[in-house]
Amino acid sequence: MINGRFATAIHILTLLAREEGDVASSYIAGSININPVLVRKEISVLRDAGFVATQEGKNGGSRLAVRPSKIRLSDLYKIIYREGLFTHSKNMPNQHCAVGRRIGTIMDNLNVEAEQALLKRLHAISIQDLLDKV
Repeated sequence: MINGRFATAIHILTLLAREEGDVASSYIAGSININPVLVRKEISVLRDAGFVATQEGKNGGSRLAVRPSKIRLSDLYKIIYREGLFTHSKNMPNQHCAVGRRIGTIMDNLNVEAEQALLKRLHAISIQDLLDKV
């Protein structure tokens, strides 16, 4: 299922790559125009993945833990979409129907091909590439 988390993670990392020092979640939230709680949630995911370092407290914030040129969008994709972006219905089709009996396998193969193509393209793009466009 497509959601805004991927774009949010990219936004956070690109903003952190642009700023010097620790950046407050409220500042990041203002840039994205979302609630700081959602920012902190995504930052914790990015921190657990090793992309972000955080400092708690009044003067705390977040900063990149890795050079922006080392962070590939394919890495972010894998963090956000652990089960894959392309999934099909969990509903079991009618196995007595010729289409229902085969559509799951057909879709699984198509989804794998599409995801591999997407990952290949995303691997070619780093946070530094995005920062250069900003």
